[in-house]
Amino acid sequence: MTVGGGATSAPAKFEPQKLRIYGIVGSLVGIYLAVVLNQATGTTVFSFIAAIGALFGVVMGANAVRRVCSYGIGTGVPSIGMLALGMGIVAALFGLNLGAQFGMDWLGPIIALIYSLIFGYVVGLIANRVMGFNIPVMEEGLTDLSGAGTLAIIAWSVAISGSLSYSSIVADVLNTGFIAIIFICGGLAILHPFNANLGPDEKQDRTLVNGVMVGGVAIVATGVCALLTQGMILGLLQIVVGFVIWYYFFVWYFRLAKRDAAAVVGTGLLPPSAL
Repeated sequence: MTVGGGATSAPAKFEPQKLRIYGIVGSLVGIYLAVVLNQATGTTVFSFIAAIGALFGVVMGANAVRRVCSYGIGTGVPSIGMLALGMGIVAALFGLNLGAQFGMDWLGPIIALIYSLIFGYVVGLIANRVMGFNIPVMEEGLTDLSGAGTLAIIAWSVAISGSLSYSSIVADVLNTGFIAIIFICGGLAILHPFNANLGPDEKQDRTLVNGVMVGGVAIVATGVCALLTQGMILGLLQIVVGFVIWYYFFVWYFRLAKRDAAAVVGTGLLPPSAL
């Protein structure tokens, strides 16, 4: 089993409460700003703002994975990331559908977020009280993860469809199968950072920068999907935005990796095969 060390050995520069606020507010602002600007201009050109907003939720989720998995649940690191997006899909569809039933699409993300936080807390209780994980931050961590997954699902769905309408998201994201791409790329952005950095030298800033870097790859993926739903120009716009984010944070991550490494040496070319 892969163990990331005890939770007390993983110091945090950024408190989870602050990252939770940044994650929720940043994602919702990105979603609503994209929708409002699209409606005001009669276009979908600002959909990439929602994709950027999803990164705030990704950071919130990646930090939650870091906190829970620092207790050493090993192979549960990938599983908990997939769980986050699984809970996110259920909550997102419930909230957006209910908002549409009320005739208020703008209310959908709020309903989905509230539902997801309750959903995550209940799953955390089951994990601790029934399954016996006995991890002190499990309930809080899964609450954050469920909320982060929901916000990421909705934000990237808006980035693909260009709308907050439940019917548009069903047509452009679910019926096309693009929800699978969001699920995989979003799950990786949330689970991969701690999985890639766990160990005694794991640092919070390096882990979270990794999350934004992988989130940039997810934006590239939503841009590819947007090529088919919004056209060549707007799809390429999202791809370029995602690539810029990925590159900037890749360079940043590489710099942090060198900072934390015991040594950085050049190994040269591999020796010729002895066969």
